[in-house]
Amino acid sequence: MSGPIRVAVIGGGQNCEHEVSLASAASVRAALDPSRYEAVGLTILRDGRWLGPIGRPLGGSPSESLAAALTVLARCDVVLPVLHGPRGEDGTIAALCELAGIPCAGSPARAGALAMDKWATKLVAEAVGVRTAPGRLVTAADLPIVFDGPVVVKPVAAGSSFGVRLVDTARDFEPALQAALELDERVLVEQVVTGREIDVAVLDDPDRGRRTAPPLEIVVDDGLFDTTTKYDGSAVFVISPQLEEKEADALTDAALRVYAALGCHGIARVDFFLTTDGPVLNEVNTMPGMTANSQVPKMFDADGLGYPQLLDRIIRSTPGVAL
Repeated sequence: MSGPIRVAVIGGGQNCEHEVSLASAASVRAALDPSRYEAVGLTILRDGRWLGPIGRPLGGSPSESLAAALTVLARCDVVLPVLHGPRGEDGTIAALCELAGIPCAGSPARAGALAMDKWATKLVAEAVGVRTAPGRLVTAADLPIVFDGPVVVKPVAAGSSFGVRLVDTARDFEPALQAALELDERVLVEQVVTGREIDVAVLDDPDRGRRTAPPLEIVVDDGLFDTTTKYDGSAVFVISPQLEEKEADALTDAALRVYAALGCHGIARVDFFLTTDGPVLNEVNTMPGMTANSQVPKMFDADGLGYPQLLDRIIRSTPGVAL
């Protein structure tokens, strides 16, 4: 291919992770090697309208805007959707690109949809021998339900821990359920798992094959690793934490099994609780935070793969992209 590869970097989105996605997309655009890639920035506004390169509106209504955005996407060689949460990371954009015949980096539509659905992820993980926290699926029609805490209440399809609450008392149970139901019509109520919080990043590396980065441990002084502690700097991230060889092997094996069973591709972060009985899956993120200071880029940087190089590997692993 002559000239730089045109990469449509999409940020924003119609969900509560809009601002997080904007930060990820801006960082990705700035980090792409300009000698190899031309970043074409697009933003999905909260109301569904799109902004094109240099922030110009594309069409007046959401439907007109999408039609105009597809014209921009069709002029690109590959799409890199740096979107977190529903209507983005859940396979929506991957499906759009598949229908339009445009190569899209990251996981395909089915994997994105399965991984975003925490209930479906639990079922898939258990089917391949990876333990998850005991829990139940709840809808508004099931209320009221008996509190058998302590429990963690979380929306089935949301990210960045939005709507997630640790509930210790019956008094706080119903408010937690109602808060989660405001974000999703289905809610998970899970038993609290006691263990170290360990993340494993998986990459389909076109040069080395499928690989994992050094694991990362999340250390929180007290309580839950929720939205506040994710972004207020109080959590400590320890890359390559002290693990026994059998623990590290079990985490890697479980991450790779879940990644493959869901049909993930490109990049994903698989989050676990490491208990005395081994790993317990928490969730899977098919488009984790992607600023230079986010967990996954730092995990691979510790393994000698810098941020621009990581983005290059993700793009080059995309099926159908002409490089």
